[in-house]
Amino acid sequence: MDVFSADEIASMHETALRTLEDLGMRVLLPEARKILKEGGARVDGDMVHIGREMVAEALAAAPKSITCRAGARDRDLTLALGNLVFQPGAGAPHATDLERGRRPGSGRDYRELTQLTHHFDVFQMVPPLIEPQDVPTHLRHYFTMEAQLTLTDKFPFIFSRGTPQVAESFEMLRDFRGLSDAEFWAAPHCYTIINTNSPRTLDIPMAQGLIDFARAGQVSIVTPFTLMGAMAPITVAGAITLSHAEALAAITLTQLARPGAPVCYGTFTSNVDMRSGAPAFGTPSHFQASLAAGQLARMIGLPWRSAAGSASNLNDVQAANENQLGLWGCLLAGATVIIHSAGWIEGGLSVSYEKLITDVEVLNMIAELCAGNRAGTDEIGFDALAEVQPSGHFFAAAQTMARYDTEFYEPIVHDYANFGTWTERGALDASTRATAVWKSILAADDRPTTDAARRESLTAYIEKRTAAGGAPPES
Repeated sequence: MDVFSADEIASMHETALRTLEDLGMRVLLPEARKILKEGGARVDGDMVHIGREMVAEALAAAPKSITCRAGARDRDLTLALGNLVFQPGAGAPHATDLERGRRPGSGRDYRELTQLTHHFDVFQMVPPLIEPQDVPTHLRHYFTMEAQLTLTDKFPFIFSRGTPQVAESFEMLRDFRGLSDAEFWAAPHCYTIINTNSPRTLDIPMAQGLIDFARAGQVSIVTPFTLMGAMAPITVAGAITLSHAEALAAITLTQLARPGAPVCYGTFTSNVDMRSGAPAFGTPSHFQASLAAGQLARMIGLPWRSAAGSASNLNDVQAANENQLGLWGCLLAGATVIIHSAGWIEGGLSVSYEKLITDVEVLNMIAELCAGNRAGTDEIGFDALAEVQPSGHFFAAAQTMARYDTEFYEPIVHDYANFGTWTERGALDASTRATAVWKSILAADDRPTTDAARRESLTAYIEKRTAAGGAPPES
């Protein structure tokens, strides 16, 4: 679905190129400025002016399809236009649920949310989920990698928080997967999220992350976070033009660091509430911004990332409405990766356990829609039409009996009982039922089978590096 004409999209792209050439991008990492200068950019202090020919060469070099290697071959996925991948809410400093309340994110929360992500097949990638704030920052990468490697076999995430932490994370992942250096570098085994600092700034850890991941052949998902009226122009067209320019600058850096490095275009653009300045999500402007980003992504041909989410403070009807409107904006825009598709509230300040479950219900139904349907002889069912007489019913028809337990989507939290039956069962609302669902998943403690020797080796590595002082994040 388009929101702008082809001519308008071409004008936005042209303006983004002009922005990079004439206004420039502030790049705080000296190494990144050096790479860009060697690639033909004009550097004036920390301002880098990137020519359109550099951008064109980068877009030509970036792969249009990225095969990502997970911990199990049936978990591998391909990032390309036309494919669809979901992730739950990510990057929140807090977690919340009905039993324990809202709290700073902890290691326990991180592990539990990783297990919930692993449980649902509709999630294909593991996001950063929440920040485990009870784990010191110089040791946090050990904790998050250990959790991802032992609790799930889905495509993992690594924070870009400086070369030392990234290098150690690569090493842990490589060894746990039993890969040689050459095998690790030959295919993407993990990804990171790179956020520019809008407007027109690329900070030190993000620039270093682009370089580190590109040189190692791992996936960078470039995502300017632009809020209309705050760090971006107040119009959809203006905000997406700025986002596009920043994404193109970052993509260009990856291809100069290593031509052909896997990289995804991305955007996360919504508006602020102009009365309070607070971020708003699932708004008409958020929806339209996703559509515009999809048009630009299709124009440059790269797989791309968008996002849903909610500004509601709890898992209520506002949260459901905002998440679904944002989600459908991503779907109709043709997004490859949809982050924050489940569980994300308070504009990203919290991940709600109950909301993750109720949102998964919607994602599962979307997956059913994407699976399509059939209309063959058996499905059309003339025999069933002949079997049931006028004014009869199909409950006992042979076709119904053969398909009654497989034909329809089976909900995990929705309750289709009538009012009387629902009342007899305790009159539980969806959030309360969702609590029972996530608790049952965690109680089952289902995790992938992993090699005992590799688990022991990972533990020994973490203990050794922790004793040596860990690796503080670079700033």
